[in-house]
Amino acid sequence: MPEFGPLQHRGNRGLRDRSLRAVQSGVHLCLPSPPQQPDGMSDGHPGSSPALCSGTEEDGGATSDPWTLDPQDTGADEEASDPPQIPSPNSSMTTKELQEYWKNEKCYRKPVKLLFEIASARIAENNFSKFVMYKIVIVQTGSFDGNKAVVERRYSDFEKLHKNLLKDFSEEMEDIVFPKKHLTGNFTAEMISERKLAFKDYLRLLYSMQYIRRARAFTDFLTRAELEEAYSCLRAGQYTKALDIFFQVVPLQEKLTHHHPALLVPSLCAMLVCHRDLERPLEAYAVGERALLLLQGRGGHRYYTPLLEAMIHLAYQLGKDFVSLQEKLEESQLRKIPAKMVTLKELTVREYLH
Repeated sequence: MPEFGPLQHRGNRGLRDRSLRAVQSGVHLCLPSPPQQPDGMSDGHPGSSPALCSGTEEDGGATSDPWTLDPQDTGADEEASDPPQIPSPNSSMTTKELQEYWKNEKCYRKPVKLLFEIASARIAENNFSKFVMYKIVIVQTGSFDGNKAVVERRYSDFEKLHKNLLKDFSEEMEDIVFPKKHLTGNFTAEMISERKLAFKDYLRLLYSMQYIRRARAFTDFLTRAELEEAYSCLRAGQYTKALDIFFQVVPLQEKLTHHHPALLVPSLCAMLVCHRDLERPLEAYAVGERALLLLQGRGGHRYYTPLLEAMIHLAYQLGKDFVSLQEKLEESQLRKIPAKMVTLKELTVREYLH
């Protein structure tokens, strides 16, 4: 297995070569300025996932891709090293929102570092095949992590991740060794133990490179299967089951999207819908407040207006102040191009459709 130094050096060289070729050919690359690397890692790339540099849609339009940026979303925060703007004295933020803002500001530059372990493996079968499921445990370092994540993936899932990353990061991935497929002996204790160690090193190497750990393919590998199941339950009206899954996957999704927190908004809004339809307005309102905080300065985000409308109804139902929310909604509607209004539920049921 290659060491970190040479691998990361090759990654930096790949970025320079790619940039040089683009300049020579007159192509404009969507590359952000290099970050200050607060986590102390020597990263393979200095920016966010290419998926965050492209893709547009009309506000409130149908989508199954929560990674798509909104054309009117002006709060670009792909780089966690860029501090958010300080609220002006005339800010419309409530006292609670200001308190939460400064709480987040204090730890804004605190890096999120994750450790990956392959805790165990088991042999599973379905109607057509027999395969090994590897249990991946993801823990945040630096403090006690009460929300350690556990997911199971099979060899073919790792293989799909590798192929997807090669499409966008071929030069950066060329020194990363992926465990070979074998025709026989895949279920022996020796082979399973060998692959557990190999997959642990593989994930560690991928996470060590900034561009790759921020790539959609990497996040999808660790969260998409669970999110697809959760949204499927939501569409079927199985809100309790959907919430159980969201409670497990959202903490991991939050850690993986720390560089671009607004990516968490669709999942939080889905949880709001589940709580609301289960007649739990207090829980729905609480998760909605969390989503609104992530959308500060993002009035053009496709979830912003539907979320405000849902929060106004919940605030009225709970006897809370809804006037400030109503004012924000009116301000948002004045700034936006008139379009067909969609409800929060209409947005959420469109996520993660095949």
